[in-house]
Amino acid sequence: MKKKNTNLTRREFIKDLFHKLLLLLLGSFVVSRFFKSAAAGYVWQIDPKKCVKCGRCATACVLTPSAVKCVHAFEICGYCNLCFGYFQPGALRLTADAENQLCPTGALQRRFVEDPFFEYTINEALCIGCGKCVKGCNLFGNGSLYLQVRHDRCKHCNECSIARVCAGRAFVRTPARKATFKNA
Repeated sequence: MKKKNTNLTRREFIKDLFHKLLLLLLGSFVVSRFFKSAAAGYVWQIDPKKCVKCGRCATACVLTPSAVKCVHAFEICGYCNLCFGYFQPGALRLTADAENQLCPTGALQRRFVEDPFFEYTINEALCIGCGKCVKGCNLFGNGSLYLQVRHDRCKHCNECSIARVCAGRAFVRTPARKATFKNA
């Protein structure tokens, strides 16, 4: 019986190590994809028609700030000077001063386009999902602001803490392929 030479050259050792690491990485990727795809079959979604803008999305989420963010449907926005989602009710002046803004964090930002139009954008890093801007926009405006779950931030809990306390029962599990709000 011939004895196997166990003395590896440095090059063979590195090549062998590289192949094993590559197989390990590939295997862990496949396994993680399998478990992620099983969990990603459904995502949490907010039905804007059922949302009562109670503010619980900001306080009940396990994440700080919440995975729920304000979304702006630009195609139905009026680009108004007096935006009811932006300004405090009864604001003394229509300026971007903090005391005139409805958003407690300044996440809804206003930019002059041309007289009398302004563009409103959401700075997601500042948005806490409180829904104050959404409530104002829906009460007096055209409803171009609404809340939605940012799927890239959501932990995809099976028992979502927001869903348990949602006053309008607007938080629902939806098949991921049918989710209306995709990450930008």
